[in-house]
Amino acid sequence: MDLVIRGLAQLIHVVLFGYQLVVIVAALITWVNPDPYNPIVRTLRALTEPVFYRVRRWLPFVYVSGIDLSPVVVILVLGFLDYVIPGNLIRLAMHV
Repeated sequence: MDLVIRGLAQLIHVVLFGYQLVVIVAALITWVNPDPYNPIVRTLRALTEPVFYRVRRWLPFVYVSGIDLSPVVVILVLGFLDYVIPGNLIRLAMHV
């Protein structure tokens, strides 16, 4: 049973880290004025804009003087979750 929990922890880590990379790439792409019809840009926006929208709605101060800080908030939250959730699952697996 402990291997299943460790595997779940690793899977959660990979998914959260992968989404962090998607957020970073999406934030970097906004600096270069991308083609809105490019399928990669559309996919990145489809994956990140719902989360960015919620962050902007909950924390209205993240859009300061033309700079959108919602990707930074999302990366920090994902980093925190990536540290806490797999760590607790691995600790649980040690006690099983």
